[in-house]
Amino acid sequence: MDRGIRISFYDLADDKRDAYLAWLHERYLPALVKRPGIEWAAHYLAGKGAPPERLAHTDDGKVPGGGDYILLVGATDANAFAPPHPQEKFEPVTADEGKMLALRRSERVSIMAEQARAAGPATRGLDVQGTARAIQLGTFNALPEDEDALLAWYARWRMPCMEKLPGLERVRKLVGVSGWAKHGVLYEFSSMAERHAHFPTHERPYPELEAWTDKVVTRLIHAPRSPQLGTRIWPV
Repeated sequence: MDRGIRISFYDLADDKRDAYLAWLHERYLPALVKRPGIEWAAHYLAGKGAPPERLAHTDDGKVPGGGDYILLVGATDANAFAPPHPQEKFEPVTADEGKMLALRRSERVSIMAEQARAAGPATRGLDVQGTARAIQLGTFNALPEDEDALLAWYARWRMPCMEKLPGLERVRKLVGVSGWAKHGVLYEFSSMAERHAHFPTHERPYPELEAWTDKVVTRLIHAPRSPQLGTRIWPV
């Protein structure tokens, strides 16, 4: 079971990057995944391309805009990420955890629960924990009057369609527990080349359903930079 995911989008200063990544990959994450309730962790270097122009993004200046790196931590459920109560204190994963986490810039955190998942043709098996080498991750909000339409679109079109997409290992529809975004979707690909080869044009044979997609997704309000592509840098 890995139905809870904590997502951190953030940037790093150039002169702090090497020290931070060495700490994260060699000390912090190997120790974190040994903690009760934590099932896996995966760190991604995000792509630099701009998201599609047809998508709307929040103009709320209070929403941090980081995203050069994406850190995913999977847990048995979202409760594993609950903060301590006032009389409780959590031991840090490493003694210098506070100092090193402070190096993250413009960090935006979402704690999400898995609403649904589907396996693609390249699946490694639904019992395999962790995430794939390449991902596309979107986080967004919908207008209240559009929530049912969004639910129907994912259930009746997007998720079944992804089961046939070459190169796709798995797709997870997420719902927000904590953080700005109420919705998320995590696509997992066997490689970024497979994603580029098949995902952008997968709806062209179905013009009516492509029109449905346009109607739904253009009404969403995305987080800064969403959706983002990422290539896994830990574990290698």
